[in-house]
Amino acid sequence: MRYNNNFVEDIKIAYIGGGSRGWAWGLMSDLVCAPDISGSVYLYDIDEAAAKSNEIIGNRFNDAEGAKSHWSYHCAASLEQALGNADFVIISILPGTFDEMASDVHTPEKYGIYQSVGDTTGPGGIVRAMRTVPMYEGFAESIKKHCPDAWVINYTNPMTLCVKTLYRVFPEIKAFGCCHEVFGTQTLLCEIAKQSLGLENLSRSDIKVNPVGVNHFTWLTSASVRGTDLFPVYRQFCLTHPDGFGGDGPVDTNWMNNSFASDEKVKMDLFRRFGYIAAAGDRHLAEFCEGSWYLKSPERVREMHFSLTSVDWRKEDLKKRLARSADLAKGKEPVKINLTGEEGVNQIRALLGLCELVTNVNIPNIGQIPNLPIGAVVETNAVFRAGSLTPVFAGNIPVSIYPLISRICAEQEAVFEGIISRDKDKIFAAFACDPLVSCGIEDARRLFDEMCQNTAAYLGMY
Repeated sequence: MRYNNNFVEDIKIAYIGGGSRGWAWGLMSDLVCAPDISGSVYLYDIDEAAAKSNEIIGNRFNDAEGAKSHWSYHCAASLEQALGNADFVIISILPGTFDEMASDVHTPEKYGIYQSVGDTTGPGGIVRAMRTVPMYEGFAESIKKHCPDAWVINYTNPMTLCVKTLYRVFPEIKAFGCCHEVFGTQTLLCEIAKQSLGLENLSRSDIKVNPVGVNHFTWLTSASVRGTDLFPVYRQFCLTHPDGFGGDGPVDTNWMNNSFASDEKVKMDLFRRFGYIAAAGDRHLAEFCEGSWYLKSPERVREMHFSLTSVDWRKEDLKKRLARSADLAKGKEPVKINLTGEEGVNQIRALLGLCELVTNVNIPNIGQIPNLPIGAVVETNAVFRAGSLTPVFAGNIPVSIYPLISRICAEQEAVFEGIISRDKDKIFAAFACDPLVSCGIEDARRLFDEMCQNTAAYLGMY
């Protein structure tokens, strides 16, 4: 890596999961639009053919209309080759296959338990964590050996336990987890501010917020725009929009096929209940609450104007992305720049000293949220500057929402302890206490055992 005035070149980025047909293409687009950085990206994936396709696709981005920098993409034959002397490491993987995820999401339905995502919390998130944490232990060991000074950016879920694993194995690691859910809430507040306050020329970055909580169950304790407190504005909007942001009815009568649809009705209902702004999408928020609130049945989900994302839908979507990957690699489809709105590239630029950035991240609690356990991975703002990431003091979680968040944080800590000790009974104890698991202790045990059996190929270490 070399600095040349206000330009940094020869940066090495290692991408674990570099065969991705989604996140990887977004990163390629964002990188080539950054005018002040350039370098190489080493793509490592257990599906080497997928990484080789992305090597071709990534290099094509250099000639895309609007490209402002040059990046050289390489398919890495091994994790060690990808990580060797890397300046940045990006991790974005699917732990297992969609067959395992189908069990995570849909096996609980036999017991009346519905999940809208199934990758972070609830029975699906817990069993997914059982597969993921051992993988991350290996990643952390390899990073410690091959690029101990690299900054590590995690996008994989369950975010909290992935980041916690990296720090447990390699306490000196410089890692953080990125999630765009808060951005969606800022965008919502931006639109409400335009409608309610008559403000023009607003963007998401104009909405200043103080997030607190754990990933996908993050809440805003303050929000403002150009010095105006948005809480009274949001309160009035929630009171006058009982059916959510969409207004007059379900977002889609064919809602089961509209896999990411939401009218923000869950978010607004939580505000009316507790007085603070839930800062994730409805599909995630619902899974952290008692199952009877929003996920009691598919009918209840439809009533709340969000959707259950089936794994069958994900499988069909993957087929489309595989076909598109082939077309992009063969040059049958032009490569087009499409900025993602993610903060990853700007975080890299800020850590290189090219800008300063304040954004939400997931890192261990060192006191930024005083009333959650020290060492638990929490989500708050942090300041990115040259060579440093400093968490912003967010303050205590307010009393009205503390029972909700502290319960989830305690569950995550318990699940983690069970996984690192490879003790399935400890994991089950946390599993049975999850807010979605309301089927009785005997059925909870049967469900847990069945889900573990369905993903047994990845659980041999237990």
